Amino acid sequence: MIEDNIRVLRQAARITSNNDYEIEKSWCLIAGNTDLVDKIVYKAIASNHKVKILFREHVMLNEGKLDKKFDFIMIYGNSIYIDEFKKIANQYGGAYIRILRKHLTEEPNLMVFVAPDDVIKKTVSVIERSKVSFAILQDSQTTAFIDVDLSNDVKLPNFVKSALKPFYNANEVVLSTILISVDKEEEIKKVQSIATSNRIFVIDFKDIVTEE
Repeated sequence: MIEDNIRVLRQAARITSNNDYEIEKSWCLIAGNTDLVDKIVYKAIASNHKVKILFREHVMLNEGKLDKKFDFIMIYGNSIYIDEFKKIANQYGGAYIRILRKHLTEEPNLMVFVAPDDVIKKTVSVIERSKVSFAILQDSQTTAFIDVDLSNDVKLPNFVKSALKPFYNANEVVLSTILISVDKEEEIKKVQSIATSNRIFVIDFKDIVTEE
């Protein structure tokens, strides 16, 4: 256990110009049901400013007679703490991607997509057919349930809707998060347009990078 902790510290540290060690900072995005993201929020707030929450979004997608609900959150800070969030996401079935500082220098035009897995796959195919040069650097899928309710447009007594809820939650909805790099800056808007037209949540990474 001690050896594992030392290894993690070495991986998260970098040597500064005066040979001191400085803990690297990185970003992560976690998506899943509300219970998972609530746990992430609590741990972030309890970190004593080691990490900070950049944003949290609650999403409801209406598909026919069903409302699919999920949350996602982006966090920035101490890489050791960021690694702890991965453990929580894995334990509770969330999707997790981590963006390192090297991505900012080695990969152009970073974007994160968040949406149901089938929508992500369809959209990636559309972007590829549009002759856009891009790469998927990371991807992750949820394994726990995503909250699903009957739409308010469905006229049924509330007790019937409540009785049906476990069935819809068990009818698994897989959520995906992917980190992509678009080769040409002039094609960013095209990628964003295709993604948003398919109701994908797009995070342009240059808009959220913060200076320390």
